[in-house]
Amino acid sequence: MKTTGIGLMLLSLSTWTMAADVNKNSPQATAMNTPVVEIANTYRVVTRPEILGLWGMEIPNNKKCIEYYNFKSNNNVIIKSGEEWSSGIYDYQIPQDITAQVPALILQVKYDNNQIDCSGNKEDQSGEVTQYFVKWQNPNTINFCAGEKAEQCFATLRRVLP
Repeated sequence: MKTTGIGLMLLSLSTWTMAADVNKNSPQATAMNTPVVEIANTYRVVTRPEILGLWGMEIPNNKKCIEYYNFKSNNNVIIKSGEEWSSGIYDYQIPQDITAQVPALILQVKYDNNQIDCSGNKEDQSGEVTQYFVKWQNPNTINFCAGEKAEQCFATLRRVLP
C-alpha cells in the first residue's frame, strides 16, 4: 500500500515537472529575451462584381429553353442558348450615383458557333457589341433594360450559381 501511494506521488510529481519544463521553453517565457518581429499583412481583399456567376433567362415564346450567361471573374463571358454558344468579354460598370442610374453591362461577342438559339434564330453574332442596363430586383434576379433609368426592361435573368 505504501509503495502504491509513493508511486502515485512520484507519478504526479513527474507530470508536474514535465509541465514545468514545457512552460520553461514556451514562447511566452522566451519572448522577453528575443526582439519582436512584426510580420507584414499578406491578406489581400479583392472585390468582385456582383454580377459574377451563372445566370439563366427563360425565353418567353420557348419556356423549355433557357439561355445561360456565365460571367467570369476575368471579364470573360460564355453564353449558351439552345444549340448556339458564344464567348466574349464584358464590362460591368457601377455608376457614381446609384440612386440616379443603374449599372451598365457592355458585352462584346468574340466567337459564335452560328447555330440555332432558344428563339429559333441562327445568326453569327461574332464582333457584336451590346450595352444593357442592369436593374437589380434582388440579389438573385436582374433585368436587362434599354435605358439608363431602367426603363424598357426586356429580359429577366435568375441566378443559377454564385
